[in-house]
Amino acid sequence: MQDIFNNEIKRVLITGGAGTVGKILLKQLLLSDVEEIRVFDNNETELFYLTDEYRGDQRVVFFLGDIRDRDKLIKITRGVDVIFHTAAFKHVILSEFNPFDVVQTNINGTQNIIEAALLNDVGKVIFTSSDKAVNPTNVMGTSKLMAEKLITAANTIRYDKKTIFSSTRFGNVLGSRGSVVPIFKKQIKNGGPVTLTDSRMTRFVMTIDEAVGLVIESALIAKGGEVLVTKMPVIRIADLADVMIEILSPMYGHKPENIKIVEIGKKPGEKLYEELMSLEEMGRAIELEKLFVIFPAFRDLYKIDYTYEGIVSKTLKNPYISSDEPFMSREDLKSYILKHRLMEEVC
Repeated sequence: MQDIFNNEIKRVLITGGAGTVGKILLKQLLLSDVEEIRVFDNNETELFYLTDEYRGDQRVVFFLGDIRDRDKLIKITRGVDVIFHTAAFKHVILSEFNPFDVVQTNINGTQNIIEAALLNDVGKVIFTSSDKAVNPTNVMGTSKLMAEKLITAANTIRYDKKTIFSSTRFGNVLGSRGSVVPIFKKQIKNGGPVTLTDSRMTRFVMTIDEAVGLVIESALIAKGGEVLVTKMPVIRIADLADVMIEILSPMYGHKPENIKIVEIGKKPGEKLYEELMSLEEMGRAIELEKLFVIFPAFRDLYKIDYTYEGIVSKTLKNPYISSDEPFMSREDLKSYILKHRLMEEVC
Protein backbone atom coordinates (compact mmCIF):
# COMPACT_ATOMS: atom_id res chain seq x y z
CA MET A 1 0.00 0.00 0.00
CA GLN A 2 3.05 2.21 0.21
CA ASP A 3 2.64 3.99 -3.13
CA ILE A 4 -1.17 3.92 -3.22
CA PHE A 5 -1.36 7.70 -3.76
CA ASN A 6 1.62 7.83 -6.17
CA ASN A 7 3.28 10.49 -4.00
CA GLU A 8 0.54 12.96 -4.96
CA ILE A 9 -1.03 13.12 -1.50
CA LYS A 10 1.15 14.32 1.36
CA ARG A 11 -1.26 15.48 4.06
CA VAL A 12 -4.58 13.93 5.09
CA LEU A 13 -7.21 15.08 7.58
CA ILE A 14 -9.59 12.59 9.21
CA THR A 15 -12.62 14.09 10.95
CA GLY A 16 -14.07 11.76 13.55
CA GLY A 17 -10.63 10.18 13.66
CA ALA A 18 -11.20 8.62 17.09
CA GLY A 19 -14.27 6.71 15.88
CA THR A 20 -14.38 3.14 14.60
CA VAL A 21 -13.87 3.98 10.92
CA GLY A 22 -11.49 6.84 11.67
CA LYS A 23 -9.10 4.72 13.74
CA ILE A 24 -8.79 1.97 11.13
CA LEU A 25 -8.46 4.58 8.40
CA LEU A 26 -5.56 6.07 10.33
CA LYS A 27 -3.93 2.65 10.70
CA GLN A 28 -4.26 1.86 6.99
CA LEU A 29 -3.06 5.28 5.84
CA LEU A 30 0.07 4.88 7.96
CA LEU A 31 0.98 1.97 5.67
CA SER A 32 1.07 4.38 2.72
CA ASP A 33 3.57 7.08 1.79
CA VAL A 34 1.48 9.88 3.33
CA GLU A 35 3.73 12.33 5.19
CA GLU A 36 1.20 13.70 7.70
CA ILE A 37 -2.17 12.60 9.04
CA ARG A 38 -4.22 15.05 11.06
CA VAL A 39 -6.75 13.41 13.37
CA PHE A 40 -9.66 15.61 14.47
CA ASP A 41 -12.29 14.58 17.03
CA ASN A 42 -14.34 15.97 19.92
CA ASN A 43 -13.99 12.78 22.01
CA GLU A 44 -11.24 13.84 24.41
CA THR A 45 -10.78 10.44 26.06
CA GLU A 46 -10.52 8.43 22.83
CA LEU A 47 -8.23 11.06 21.32
CA PHE A 48 -5.99 10.83 24.41
CA TYR A 49 -5.70 7.06 24.00
CA LEU A 50 -4.75 7.53 20.35
CA THR A 51 -2.07 10.07 21.19
CA ASP A 52 -0.56 7.55 23.57
CA GLU A 53 -0.78 4.75 21.00
CA TYR A 54 0.95 6.78 18.26
CA ARG A 55 3.21 8.99 20.35
CA GLY A 56 6.29 7.61 18.59
CA ASP A 57 5.01 8.38 15.09
CA GLN A 58 5.67 11.98 14.11
CA ARG A 59 3.47 11.69 11.04
CA VAL A 60 0.32 11.74 13.20
CA VAL A 61 -0.95 15.03 14.65
CA PHE A 62 -4.02 15.16 16.92
CA PHE A 63 -6.52 18.01 17.20
CA LEU A 64 -9.30 18.26 19.77
CA GLY A 65 -12.34 20.09 18.46
CA ASP A 66 -15.73 19.90 16.79
CA ILE A 67 -16.76 20.13 13.14
CA ARG A 68 -19.34 22.69 14.27
CA ASP A 69 -16.37 25.04 14.77
CA ARG A 70 -15.82 26.50 11.30
CA ASP A 71 -12.82 28.61 12.32
CA LYS A 72 -10.99 25.62 13.82
CA LEU A 73 -11.63 23.61 10.66
CA ILE A 74 -10.23 26.37 8.48
CA LYS A 75 -7.02 26.37 10.52
CA ILE A 76 -6.44 22.61 10.51
CA THR A 77 -7.24 22.11 6.81
CA ARG A 78 -4.43 24.38 5.63
CA GLY A 79 -2.04 22.44 3.43
CA VAL A 80 -4.25 19.32 3.43
CA ASP A 81 -4.57 17.29 0.22
CA VAL A 82 -7.48 15.00 1.20
CA ILE A 83 -10.17 15.15 3.87
CA PHE A 84 -11.89 11.95 4.94
CA HIS A 85 -15.03 13.22 6.65
CA THR A 86 -16.25 10.48 9.01
CA ALA A 87 -17.45 12.62 11.95
CA ALA A 88 -21.20 12.38 12.57
CA PHE A 89 -23.93 11.51 15.01
CA LYS A 90 -24.88 7.97 13.98
CA HIS A 91 -27.25 6.48 16.57
CA VAL A 92 -30.82 6.45 15.26
CA ILE A 93 -32.73 6.64 18.55
CA LEU A 94 -30.56 9.38 20.08
CA SER A 95 -30.88 11.36 16.86
CA GLU A 96 -34.69 11.15 17.03
CA PHE A 97 -34.66 12.79 20.46
CA ASN A 98 -31.96 15.34 19.59
CA PRO A 99 -32.69 16.44 16.01
CA PHE A 100 -31.38 19.99 16.42
CA ASP A 101 -27.98 18.69 17.52
CA VAL A 102 -27.92 16.26 14.60
CA VAL A 103 -28.55 19.16 12.20
CA GLN A 104 -25.68 21.14 13.73
CA THR A 105 -23.21 18.26 13.44
CA ASN A 106 -24.25 16.18 10.43
CA ILE A 107 -25.50 19.00 8.21
CA ASN A 108 -23.93 22.26 9.38
CA GLY A 109 -20.70 20.46 10.23
CA THR A 110 -20.50 19.11 6.68
CA GLN A 111 -21.09 22.61 5.33
CA ASN A 112 -18.18 23.81 7.48
CA ILE A 113 -15.98 21.09 5.98
CA ILE A 114 -16.93 22.25 2.49
CA GLU A 115 -16.15 25.90 3.22
CA ALA A 116 -12.83 25.09 4.88
CA ALA A 117 -11.82 22.84 1.98
CA LEU A 118 -12.62 25.52 -0.61
CA LEU A 119 -10.80 28.24 1.31
CA ASN A 120 -7.67 26.09 1.56
CA ASP A 121 -7.73 24.49 -1.91
CA VAL A 122 -7.97 20.94 -0.55
CA GLY A 123 -7.66 18.38 -3.35
CA LYS A 124 -10.45 15.97 -2.37
CA VAL A 125 -13.14 15.62 0.26
CA ILE A 126 -14.62 12.14 0.77
CA PHE A 127 -17.75 12.02 2.91
CA THR A 128 -18.69 8.69 4.51
CA SER A 129 -22.43 8.24 4.28
CA SER A 130 -24.85 5.48 5.22
CA ASP A 131 -27.47 3.18 3.74
CA LYS A 132 -29.91 5.02 5.99
CA ALA A 133 -29.59 8.04 3.68
CA VAL A 134 -31.63 6.19 1.03
CA ASN A 135 -35.37 6.88 1.38
CA PRO A 136 -34.75 7.90 5.02
CA THR A 137 -37.31 7.17 7.72
CA ASN A 138 -35.47 8.81 10.62
CA VAL A 139 -33.57 11.95 11.57
CA MET A 140 -30.13 10.37 11.26
CA GLY A 141 -30.77 9.06 7.75
CA THR A 142 -32.31 12.36 6.67
CA SER A 143 -29.29 14.28 7.93
CA LYS A 144 -26.93 11.93 6.08
CA LEU A 145 -28.92 12.42 2.87
CA MET A 146 -28.75 16.19 3.28
CA ALA A 147 -25.00 15.98 3.87
CA GLU A 148 -24.66 13.94 0.66
CA LYS A 149 -26.59 16.61 -1.22
CA LEU A 150 -24.32 19.33 0.17
CA ILE A 151 -21.21 17.40 -0.84
CA THR A 152 -22.53 16.88 -4.36
CA ALA A 153 -23.65 20.50 -4.75
CA ALA A 154 -20.26 21.75 -3.53
CA ASN A 155 -18.87 20.78 -6.94
CA THR A 156 -20.98 23.51 -8.58
CA ILE A 157 -19.59 26.32 -6.39
CA ARG A 158 -15.88 25.56 -6.83
CA TYR A 159 -15.44 28.25 -9.48
CA ASP A 160 -11.65 28.52 -9.89
CA LYS A 161 -11.00 25.87 -7.23
CA LYS A 162 -10.13 22.28 -8.09
CA THR A 163 -11.51 20.59 -4.99
CA ILE A 164 -13.33 17.31 -5.66
CA PHE A 165 -16.25 16.52 -3.34
CA SER A 166 -17.69 13.00 -3.34
CA SER A 167 -19.58 10.65 -1.01
CA THR A 168 -19.13 6.97 -0.30
CA ARG A 169 -22.11 5.05 1.03
CA PHE A 170 -21.99 1.73 2.88
CA GLY A 171 -24.04 -0.35 5.31
CA ASN A 172 -23.45 -1.81 8.75
CA VAL A 173 -19.88 -2.28 9.90
CA LEU A 174 -19.86 -5.47 11.97
CA GLY A 175 -18.19 -5.00 15.32
CA SER A 176 -18.26 -1.21 15.27
CA ARG A 177 -19.57 0.67 18.28
CA GLY A 178 -22.79 1.44 16.44
CA SER A 179 -23.51 -2.12 15.35
CA VAL A 180 -25.64 -4.78 17.02
CA VAL A 181 -22.65 -7.08 17.57
CA PRO A 182 -21.46 -5.54 20.89
CA ILE A 183 -25.06 -5.60 22.16
CA PHE A 184 -25.56 -9.27 21.33
CA LYS A 185 -22.14 -10.06 22.81
CA LYS A 186 -23.01 -8.46 26.14
CA GLN A 187 -26.38 -10.22 26.27
CA ILE A 188 -24.78 -13.61 25.53
CA LYS A 189 -22.14 -12.98 28.17
CA ASN A 190 -24.90 -12.39 30.72
CA GLY A 191 -26.64 -15.63 29.76
CA GLY A 192 -29.34 -14.03 27.64
CA PRO A 193 -31.87 -13.32 26.53
CA VAL A 194 -30.71 -11.94 23.19
CA THR A 195 -33.18 -9.28 22.05
CA LEU A 196 -34.07 -9.41 18.37
CA THR A 197 -36.20 -6.63 16.93
CA ASP A 198 -37.72 -8.63 14.06
CA SER A 199 -36.74 -12.03 12.66
CA ARG A 200 -37.40 -10.81 9.09
CA MET A 201 -34.83 -8.01 9.31
CA THR A 202 -31.99 -8.01 6.75
CA ARG A 203 -28.90 -5.81 6.60
CA PHE A 204 -25.92 -5.05 4.38
CA VAL A 205 -22.75 -5.78 6.33
CA MET A 206 -18.99 -5.61 6.03
CA THR A 207 -15.92 -5.61 8.24
CA ILE A 208 -14.25 -2.40 9.31
CA ASP A 209 -11.17 -3.19 7.21
CA GLU A 210 -13.33 -3.77 4.13
CA ALA A 211 -15.21 -0.52 4.73
CA VAL A 212 -12.05 1.54 5.14
CA GLY A 213 -10.40 -0.08 2.12
CA LEU A 214 -13.33 0.98 -0.03
CA VAL A 215 -13.29 4.50 1.44
CA ILE A 216 -9.67 4.81 0.32
CA GLU A 217 -10.51 3.36 -3.09
CA SER A 218 -13.30 5.94 -3.40
CA ALA A 219 -10.75 8.69 -2.83
CA LEU A 220 -8.64 7.32 -5.66
CA ILE A 221 -11.40 7.22 -8.29
CA ALA A 222 -13.73 10.07 -7.27
CA LYS A 223 -14.40 12.64 -9.99
CA GLY A 224 -16.71 14.95 -8.06
CA GLY A 225 -20.40 14.97 -7.18
CA GLU A 226 -21.00 11.24 -7.43
CA VAL A 227 -22.03 8.85 -4.66
CA LEU A 228 -19.89 5.71 -4.59
CA VAL A 229 -21.81 2.73 -3.22
CA THR A 230 -19.90 -0.28 -1.93
CA LYS A 231 -21.05 -3.78 -2.81
CA MET A 232 -21.72 -5.70 0.38
CA PRO A 233 -22.96 -9.11 1.52
CA VAL A 234 -26.40 -9.37 3.11
CA ILE A 235 -27.34 -11.17 6.32
CA ARG A 236 -30.46 -11.81 8.34
CA ILE A 237 -30.10 -10.38 11.84
CA ALA A 238 -31.77 -13.53 13.23
CA ASP A 239 -28.98 -15.62 11.69
CA LEU A 240 -26.37 -13.30 13.20
CA ALA A 241 -27.90 -13.83 16.66
CA ASP A 242 -27.89 -17.61 16.22
CA VAL A 243 -24.30 -17.73 14.99
CA MET A 244 -23.05 -15.43 17.74
CA ILE A 245 -24.74 -17.59 20.36
CA GLU A 246 -23.10 -20.68 18.86
CA ILE A 247 -19.65 -19.08 18.85
CA LEU A 248 -19.67 -17.04 22.06
CA SER A 249 -21.77 -18.88 24.63
CA PRO A 250 -19.16 -21.61 25.32
CA MET A 251 -16.57 -18.87 25.89
CA TYR A 252 -18.72 -17.53 28.72
CA GLY A 253 -19.57 -20.92 30.23
CA HIS A 254 -23.07 -21.17 28.77
CA LYS A 255 -24.73 -23.80 26.62
CA PRO A 256 -26.01 -22.40 23.30
CA GLU A 257 -29.41 -24.05 23.77
CA ASN A 258 -29.88 -22.17 27.06
CA ILE A 259 -29.50 -18.73 25.48
CA LYS A 260 -32.99 -17.58 24.55
CA ILE A 261 -33.85 -15.16 21.75
CA VAL A 262 -36.70 -12.73 22.45
CA GLU A 263 -38.33 -10.79 19.62
CA ILE A 264 -39.19 -7.27 20.80
CA GLY A 265 -40.36 -5.55 17.61
CA LYS A 266 -38.58 -3.01 15.45
CA LYS A 267 -37.79 0.42 16.84
CA PRO A 268 -39.46 3.62 15.59
CA GLY A 269 -37.89 4.76 12.31
CA GLU A 270 -36.23 1.38 11.77
CA LYS A 271 -36.70 -0.53 8.49
CA LEU A 272 -36.98 -4.28 8.04
CA TYR A 273 -34.48 -3.88 5.20
CA GLU A 274 -31.86 -1.36 4.17
CA GLU A 275 -31.26 0.34 0.84
CA LEU A 276 -27.91 1.32 -0.63
CA MET A 277 -29.35 2.53 -3.93
CA SER A 278 -32.94 3.52 -4.66
CA LEU A 279 -35.01 2.84 -7.77
CA GLU A 280 -34.63 6.46 -8.85
CA GLU A 281 -30.85 6.41 -8.35
CA MET A 282 -30.58 3.16 -10.31
CA GLY A 283 -31.51 5.04 -13.48
CA ARG A 284 -28.41 7.25 -13.21
CA ALA A 285 -25.86 4.73 -11.98
CA ILE A 286 -23.19 2.42 -13.39
CA GLU A 287 -21.55 -0.67 -11.96
CA LEU A 288 -17.84 -1.16 -11.31
CA GLU A 289 -16.18 -4.29 -9.94
CA LYS A 290 -16.47 -3.34 -6.27
CA LEU A 291 -18.70 -0.30 -6.40
CA PHE A 292 -21.75 1.30 -7.93
CA VAL A 293 -21.40 4.93 -9.04
CA ILE A 294 -24.47 7.15 -8.75
CA PHE A 295 -24.21 10.33 -10.82
CA PRO A 296 -25.75 13.65 -9.71
CA ALA A 297 -29.42 14.06 -10.59
CA PHE A 298 -28.61 17.28 -12.48
CA ARG A 299 -25.48 15.92 -14.12
CA ASP A 300 -25.26 18.62 -16.81
CA LEU A 301 -24.59 21.27 -14.15
CA TYR A 302 -21.28 19.73 -13.14
CA LYS A 303 -19.33 19.57 -16.43
CA ILE A 304 -17.29 16.66 -15.08
CA ASP A 305 -15.87 13.80 -17.12
CA TYR A 306 -17.22 10.71 -15.39
CA THR A 307 -14.85 8.17 -16.86
CA TYR A 308 -13.88 5.13 -14.79
CA GLU A 309 -11.79 2.05 -15.40
CA GLY A 310 -13.31 -1.42 -15.14
CA ILE A 311 -16.95 -0.64 -15.88
CA VAL A 312 -19.04 -3.82 -15.51
CA SER A 313 -22.34 -2.35 -16.68
CA LYS A 314 -23.67 1.05 -17.72
CA THR A 315 -27.28 -0.03 -17.24
CA LEU A 316 -28.59 -1.40 -13.96
CA LYS A 317 -31.70 -3.54 -13.76
CA ASN A 318 -32.44 -3.38 -10.03
CA PRO A 319 -32.00 -1.03 -7.07
CA TYR A 320 -29.70 -2.23 -4.29
CA ILE A 321 -31.96 -3.34 -1.41
CA SER A 322 -31.04 -5.90 1.25
CA SER A 323 -34.41 -7.68 1.10
CA ASP A 324 -33.95 -8.31 -2.64
CA GLU A 325 -30.39 -9.64 -2.41
CA PRO A 326 -29.40 -13.23 -1.58
CA PHE A 327 -28.33 -13.46 2.05
CA MET A 328 -25.53 -15.50 3.58
CA SER A 329 -26.35 -18.94 4.89
CA ARG A 330 -25.64 -19.46 8.58
CA GLU A 331 -22.64 -21.61 7.65
CA ASP A 332 -21.24 -18.90 5.38
CA LEU A 333 -21.91 -16.24 7.99
CA LYS A 334 -20.10 -18.26 10.64
CA SER A 335 -17.12 -18.73 8.30
CA TYR A 336 -17.15 -14.99 7.52
CA ILE A 337 -17.14 -14.08 11.22
CA LEU A 338 -14.35 -16.53 12.07
CA LYS A 339 -12.26 -15.60 9.02
CA HIS A 340 -12.31 -11.92 9.95
CA ARG A 341 -12.00 -12.66 13.68
CA LEU A 342 -14.97 -10.44 14.43
CA MET A 343 -15.86 -12.12 17.70
CA GLU A 344 -12.29 -11.78 18.95
CA GLU A 345 -12.49 -8.05 18.42
CA VAL A 346 -15.58 -7.67 20.58
CA CYS A 347 -14.71 -10.15 23.33
